[in-house]
Amino acid sequence: MLILQVLLLLFYGVGSISCSTVPDNKTDMLSLLGFKEAVINDPSGVLSNWNTSILFCSWKGVSCSPKHPGRVTVLNLAGQGLSGSIAASVGNLTFVRTLDLSNNNFSGQMPHLGNLQKMQVLNLSHNSLDGIIPDTLTNCSNLKELHLHTNFLNGAIPTKIGLLTNLVNLRLSHNNLTGFIPRSLGNITFLHQIQIQANQLGGSIPYEVGQFSNISFLVLGENKLSGNIPENLFNLSSLQVLELRANLLGGTLPTNMGDHLTYLQYLYLGHNMLEGHIPSSLGNASMLEAIVLQSNNFTGRIPTSLGKLSNLSNLDLELNMLEAKDTEGWKFLDALTNCTALEVLALAANQLQGFMPNSIGSLPGTLQIIMLGGNKLSGIVPPSVGNLSRLIQLTLDENSLTGTIGQWIGNLKHLQSLYLRKNKFSGSIPLSIGNLTQLTELYLDNNAFGGRIPPFTGNSPLLLKLDLSYNSLQGTIPLEISNLRQLIYLKLASNKLTGRIPDALGMCQNLVTIQMDQNFLIGTIPIFLGELQSLRMLNLSHNNLSGNIPAILGHLTLLNNLDLSYNNLQGEIPMDGIFGNATSVYLEGNQGLCGGVMDLHMQSCPQVSHRMERKINLARLLIPIFGFMSLIMLVCIILHVAKTSRQTYILLLSFGKQFPRVSYKDLARATGNFSESNLIGRGSYGSVYRAKLTQAKIQVAIKVFDLEERYADKSFVSECEVLRSIRHRNLLHILTACSTIDNSGNAFKALIYEYMPNGNLDMWLHKKFASVASKCLNFAQRVSIAVDIANALSYLHNECERSIVHCDLKPTNILLDDDMNAYLGDFGISSLSLDPRFASPEHFSPNSSIRLKGTIGYIAPEYAQCAHPSTYGDVYSFGIVLLETLTGKRPTDPMFENELNIVNFVEKNFPEQIPQIIDAQLQEERKGFNQERIEQEDRFYKCMLSCKLLFLALIRSQENE
Repeated sequence: MLILQVLLLLFYGVGSISCSTVPDNKTDMLSLLGFKEAVINDPSGVLSNWNTSILFCSWKGVSCSPKHPGRVTVLNLAGQGLSGSIAASVGNLTFVRTLDLSNNNFSGQMPHLGNLQKMQVLNLSHNSLDGIIPDTLTNCSNLKELHLHTNFLNGAIPTKIGLLTNLVNLRLSHNNLTGFIPRSLGNITFLHQIQIQANQLGGSIPYEVGQFSNISFLVLGENKLSGNIPENLFNLSSLQVLELRANLLGGTLPTNMGDHLTYLQYLYLGHNMLEGHIPSSLGNASMLEAIVLQSNNFTGRIPTSLGKLSNLSNLDLELNMLEAKDTEGWKFLDALTNCTALEVLALAANQLQGFMPNSIGSLPGTLQIIMLGGNKLSGIVPPSVGNLSRLIQLTLDENSLTGTIGQWIGNLKHLQSLYLRKNKFSGSIPLSIGNLTQLTELYLDNNAFGGRIPPFTGNSPLLLKLDLSYNSLQGTIPLEISNLRQLIYLKLASNKLTGRIPDALGMCQNLVTIQMDQNFLIGTIPIFLGELQSLRMLNLSHNNLSGNIPAILGHLTLLNNLDLSYNNLQGEIPMDGIFGNATSVYLEGNQGLCGGVMDLHMQSCPQVSHRMERKINLARLLIPIFGFMSLIMLVCIILHVAKTSRQTYILLLSFGKQFPRVSYKDLARATGNFSESNLIGRGSYGSVYRAKLTQAKIQVAIKVFDLEERYADKSFVSECEVLRSIRHRNLLHILTACSTIDNSGNAFKALIYEYMPNGNLDMWLHKKFASVASKCLNFAQRVSIAVDIANALSYLHNECERSIVHCDLKPTNILLDDDMNAYLGDFGISSLSLDPRFASPEHFSPNSSIRLKGTIGYIAPEYAQCAHPSTYGDVYSFGIVLLETLTGKRPTDPMFENELNIVNFVEKNFPEQIPQIIDAQLQEERKGFNQERIEQEDRFYKCMLSCKLLFLALIRSQENE
């Protein structure tokens, strides 16, 4: 026994320190050291002082009881970027009251914590934990807050959870939990919040859930719950938020449902199968701010009683079967004029009929969004709509509206989106649309508009999408279109346009789609089209274009649909790029074309005689020479006449890109003083907020660095250093940076990026984003995203002055814009972008501030032995992302255990079983193929196999290096 004591003293080093500094009870110290041993990555160094030379009660994140020396009461390591497993020894901290390991990268299963009977707060949220919730957790009878949300937990909610009778806050959302909601929850009388949304729970909502007398938040959405909503749920007078959306709930709502919901503010029942009438009693729930009942089967009239809700800001009833056939049916619109806080009125895709009442213009001035598309409206748009000067979106598409668009449109100066498509509007497009300087989307297609395209486009510099197709527009395309520098989507098809395609369109370098087919355009195909590097679709068919096809179109690497059919084109068809894929090029109806790849089945081009060939070659030689000499003469004249102007011009060129200046005050105002409501994400070194800058008048994402975090300041400098010197269409664009002090005199650093409204790839692959709950990525979109990221990596690795290694390539860092274009972001650790062949040894010292980081599952295996960043590591991570995109499984999926991982999982099933292991969403897409698509299945699977071969090639190339 004496020998064992001596060994313990030697092991913990107490022989070199005073015995008075170590508590008598070493149980908790041993437990903490066991926890540290299981941590495999500590990027912020928070555990660096966890050693026996310091009293363990003074270790970072640890607090001890003043009454019981040496007993840990708090272990709080939230947001430190720790990874590894949570050691079972944590379960021995029997005096702990708060255990907070949230916002880290812990993986594996939850440890058994049943011995922590004094624990009141357990927060393991925002990690990568999997497996089941242990039943032993229900022994923690003093637990008040249980936060396990945003993990990968599976299995059922413990049936004995009702033993946690002191529980106040239960959050299990965004996991993979299955089974049913336990009835034993009804035993927990103190519950204030239940949030179990975004799981796979089935069955009905237990009657016991409606017995919580203190409940304020009940959030069960995005599950598979079925049956009727228990009526006693609507008797919970303390309820503030009721969210049951995106389930399979049916039945009708009780007529008196609003009589007892005294404090209800938010009611979300959308995307279910509810039917019957909307209860008039909802007007008695006087605190309601949002009523969202979209995508159900509600019928009847919209209750006029909703006009009593003075706090109502969001009324979303679209995609139902609600009626308004006469004056009586439209009375709800008059009633809503009393809702002085109303901002959103969404009634699209219902059965609203007849003329729109003139009272629409009397709706509150706070209104920002009106959605009435997909109904049966007729007649003209009441000019009173122009009174709603704060509107940012007006949607009247897919109705039978007639007449002209009056000058009222020009009063909506804040309008960003205007949808008038698929109606019967006539007359000219009004010039007053030019007053809409904030317009980003304009859809006037499928109407009967005539006259010329007005030059209003020159006053809408933010316009992204313009669709005027399927009208009777005449004349030429206006030169002012060159002012639309942000334009990505241009559709002018099926009109009566004449003249040439203006060279001014070449100023719109962001164009992705151009459709000008079925007009009367003349002239040659402009060369500038080959310089639009983002172009994916070009349709100029059914016009009167002549001349040769510019070979430069074959240099557009993203172009996947080119239709030049039925023109007067002639000459040899190019062979490069898209012209090598006969299924993506349409050239029929051009009698003068010849040559090209064999699959185009075009006639061969006639052979040119040697004499004629010499003449042609001589002309090709002399024309550039004369042109160059003329250019030199012109430059000499300009130099002689305007020497001063030239010097000024050179000075401007040398200055480079201008970044707008923003202050701390600007950013605080744009984010509501960094409000949680604008928070869209957290990272290792700070938080990201959605905002709208006043001076730019566009939505942005603001990354605010937490400078109390170790290395956060270096991360800011690193990201600025990298992003200032790179520019690529698939890299997240930085708009500006802010380095200043806040109102308290503390250092403040932030980066401002373009806002990506479609979130990130991880949200789409694993359905953790509200707006994608009912959508999925099809195969073409996944391939397009992969191509975008491959282009970005190729640029970083091969085209920069010095190769840049991203170091953290994963789906959460792949962001998606409105059109699902992919952008690579988060360069916070790319300061490691050093070529190991030229880096000095101190760059990779274990004690260096430049320490390799990444995410488990995506980081290359060789990084376990060597911390040197390498482009090969990025290539490996890209391969893992590619496999995850195709299989829908994370590399940390619970199925990957022992020796099985995502790489050998796919390899074992290659090639025979590939169709069985692809993402279930893609298999559903395949089931929906029509006969034409079925005939394309071979190409579908060949592409799948090509992606697999690509990944294997990437891995092999890495190993060979």
